[in-house]
Amino acid sequence: EMTVDRMVRLMAGMMVLISLALTNYVDSNWMWLTVFVGFNLMQSGLTNICPLAKILKKMGLPEGATCR
Repeated sequence: EMTVDRMVRLMAGMMVLISLALTNYVDSNWMWLTVFVGFNLMQSGLTNICPLAKILKKMGLPEGATCR
């Protein structure tokens, strides 16, 4: 079952991989997307505030357990 925590991790991983591909094949400035994702993950870990999680909760995705 897809939960908010799983979706946040999935989206973060996808954004990192997409930005690395764009950096390699399009323009090196796409690296800043990777920096943004990393910074957002760090601040989320420190503050427990995640904008994507709030959006997903409002969309009705269940919270569920983080890991088993």
